[in-house]
Amino acid sequence: MEALGGYRTKSSNPNAKKLTVLLSMTVGVGCLFLLQTQLVKPRKPTDFYSFEVKDAKGRTVSLEKYRGKASLVVNVASLSEQTEMNYLSLQELHRELGTSHFNVLAFPCGQFGDTEPGTSRDIEAFAKSTYGVTFPFFSRIKIMGSEADPAFKFLTDSVQKRPRWNFWKFLVNPEGNVVRFWRTDEPIESVREEATALVREIIVKKRVEL
Repeated sequence: MEALGGYRTKSSNPNAKKLTVLLSMTVGVGCLFLLQTQLVKPRKPTDFYSFEVKDAKGRTVSLEKYRGKASLVVNVASLSEQTEMNYLSLQELHRELGTSHFNVLAFPCGQFGDTEPGTSRDIEAFAKSTYGVTFPFFSRIKIMGSEADPAFKFLTDSVQKRPRWNFWKFLVNPEGNVVRFWRTDEPIESVREEATALVREIIVKKRVEL
């Protein structure tokens, strides 16, 4: 019997129905997969505080905890000729400016001769017991070459310079951007002046916002 109005009747073929359902499910699963990958896709770090690093004990630490403060990031070493002078000066600066607005962040590096042997825990313990430092220590890293730590590479890329020795210092503002760097032999007084000025700006801004 011919269908009324000349329209075709729906196919009663069960195989066709199964194929339609299968295609619909495949498309649906594909769309869900694409949506999920977009939602969970990791964001590319845009500033220093966007990175995650390892602390001296190997635990993952988000540098986001330091956002809103000034940070002096330093590639440190235990057996350098500048070790004692730098550790004592950095600890004094860390104590003077206080952790409410400022932190020295130490990243041990063994790429400059034999100036940084031992494990990350050993390095931290040595600095604390010998020089009384209280600022945060992170895991021993590489700062040059293809294996350079991404967080530290962000610093060196920002200033377009690669450290040539231990104790290069990078001053990072509350937004996570490098505002200045110092080489090993540059006076700590210059670092103190810049860091102090940045901390004062932070304090003034907080008072205005209250």
